[in-house]
This record gives sequence, structure tokens and C-alpha cells, in this order.
Amino acid sequence: MRYAERAMKIAALQMVSTPDVARNLDTAASLIDEAARSGARLVALPEYFCLLGRRDTDKLTVAEADGDGPIQRVLADCARRAGVWVVGGTLPIRTADPQRVRNSCCVYAPDGSRVARYDKIHLFAYDNGREHYDEARVLEAGDAPVAFEAEGLRIGLSVCYDVRFPELYRALGRPPCDLLCVPSSFTYTTGQAHWELLLRARAVENQAFVIAPAQGGTHENGRRTFGHSMVIDPWGEVLGVRAEGAGVVLAELDRERIAAVRQQLPALSHRRL
Repeated sequence: MRYAERAMKIAALQMVSTPDVARNLDTAASLIDEAARSGARLVALPEYFCLLGRRDTDKLTVAEADGDGPIQRVLADCARRAGVWVVGGTLPIRTADPQRVRNSCCVYAPDGSRVARYDKIHLFAYDNGREHYDEARVLEAGDAPVAFEAEGLRIGLSVCYDVRFPELYRALGRPPCDLLCVPSSFTYTTGQAHWELLLRARAVENQAFVIAPAQGGTHENGRRTFGHSMVIDPWGEVLGVRAEGAGVVLAELDRERIAAVRQQLPALSHRRL
């Protein structure tokens, strides 16, 4: 059985998404197929893979009902066609408030069934006098950590700004996760300063692999995202990275590597708080 295999190839998919949902879905489908042809069993798309609009409120116009909609159907179809696990970046899911959506990460099994949905808990805000962001203007925060099982692995979900809050990953670590997913759309400014630092810290402190698919480049709306999609091992080693532009970052998730790190440095068993 596949879950008994020592290693599983995983892929972080980098995009430079546009205000055109159809074009973005075509790009996502192409990248998923490319990763699957290269042997990936799990692929992860970036935050806002389906839309990086010209205004924050553009998310409201393409938001879908939970469990149904063209974006969700494409993700399910891609998983089924390629025969892979798809961590679907994020897409806007409607709420009771017509002026708010959830920024939701939906996960699909190789048969196309949805196995998990995580709603981004921590909403990004930043203002350095030149760049201004406030996700809470349009997004409604989630309120619960989510993990799922895939081929004998425990996989924890998070999104972008969540990576600055280690308590989320500690909550996901009961029991410990083998892989942490961080689909993101980091700004170029904050990414230069903190992206790799934060991701490697989450890998090391949780002794888990981290897969971090990102938006990476200059978008049609004028925004520049940092990119540097990467996969990191439980010792903090970067196994693969792509600086900018759409593409695939492949790496091996080695179960024995997780076990060896946790045996040699049993930090998870030393927790007191």
C-alpha cells in the first residue's frame, strides 16, 4: 500500500495570479498535471490562486457556496484526473454577511472527494506609509485549527499570515503533524524580511516538513509578491525553492527523516506548557 512507502514526493506550486479566474484555473490545472507527471502524490496551490483582483471586494463577486461552485469543481476534477492529493490554496467562501467571505483552504483526495476545509484564522494588516493592507475589510476570520490524514501522514493546514502565530501550529500538534501546509501570498516587503525565517522556524520547532506554495511575481493589479515557494525538512533544511514566476517545486517527504529528527532531539516530548 502507498502509505507504507518510506517517502512521498510533494509539490509546492507557485503562481502569479491575475484578476481573471478562468486564466488562473487553467494555470493551476496545468501546474497540477505537471507535478503529477513528475511523480508528486500531494500538490499544494498558493493563497488566492484563483484570483488576485484589482480591489479587495473582487473576492465577493466570485465567492462560492461551501461545497459547490466552479472553483471547487475544478479542484476536485484536477485531483481526480491527476490522481493526487490537492491542497487548494485558498478561495473565497460565502458567509451570512454578504460583505464578508472566508478565505478557505479546501483539500481534495485523489478520488476528487473533499476531505478538509480550513478557514484562515489570522487576518493580515500592514501599513508602512507606502503599502496598505487590511484583510478584515472583506474577510471573516476562521476559528478552528484543521488537520487531515493522507496516506498515513497527519497534515496540518494554515494560510500565509498564520505563520507568524506559532500557537496555531502547537494546537495542530496534538498529535504531531508530519507536514505543515502554508499556502501564501506574502508581500515582497515582508517576504524579504521574514518569509524563510518564519517557515524554517515552524519546521524546526514542530519537527515536521513544511510545504509553502506562494504567489511570486508582479501581478496585473500592480502588486508584487515575494514568491520563494519552498519545501523544508524537519531540521530546517530547504529542500527546494523557486524565487519568482509560475512553476513547480518538488521534494521528497521522507518518513524516516521525521522519525530520526524526533528520536535524536526529542523536543516534542519535552514540552511543559
